[in-house]
Amino acid sequence: MHSRSTSTGWTVAIAIVAAGTMLVGCQRANNGRTDTTAAAGEVAHRDSLADTSHAAAMGKDTTAPAGATNNNGWTDAQILAYTAAANNAEVAEGRLAERKSTNPAVKAFARQMVTDHEAMLKEGKSFASSNKITPDTTKSDVSDLMKNSHDELADLTKKPAGKDWDGDFIDKEIDGHKAVLDKLQDFEKSTTNTKLKDMLTKAVGKVQEHLTKAEDVKANKIKT
Repeated sequence: MHSRSTSTGWTVAIAIVAAGTMLVGCQRANNGRTDTTAAAGEVAHRDSLADTSHAAAMGKDTTAPAGATNNNGWTDAQILAYTAAANNAEVAEGRLAERKSTNPAVKAFARQMVTDHEAMLKEGKSFASSNKITPDTTKSDVSDLMKNSHDELADLTKKPAGKDWDGDFIDKEIDGHKAVLDKLQDFEKSTTNTKLKDMLTKAVGKVQEHLTKAEDVKANKIKT
């Protein structure tokens, strides 16, 4: 009886040890698979960062596509539509003032507007063409600008020339350039396209220059 009991005890002990060994082996195998997966993820992440750094070093554009939605909810296509509408409006009103104004300072300001806004309009069209973007006028701000510009031009066309006309024209230009300047500065800050940002930065400078000039003409060149 004693011999059989001892034999049974050794058998149980050996079975327990074997089970423990198998359990440790499984845990090591699982840990090995987990570590391999984690290591692969880390390598992929490093490779991704390396690719981005290499692209930047090679001068490749890593910004969002030109048609992407920007931080303020405007797409580049909508920004280009707005700037085109603003430029077209200023060119049309400037040409009218060149013909109709009786004030030399107002005429000179109008000529400057036509020259600068035609250049910005051309640059915007070139950017849209090279980036295969069709300006999108569906934003209400764009359609409102187009309608208001049409109404202002019609109003200036109907009014008789003279001192009052010159004063009214300059007032419209001051208000209009302030509104457009605010929009351009917003677009400049929010766009993710570096080339468009550069174009907008130049436009902000020109519109600010026009606003300053218009305010100077009103203060010093138009007699009330």
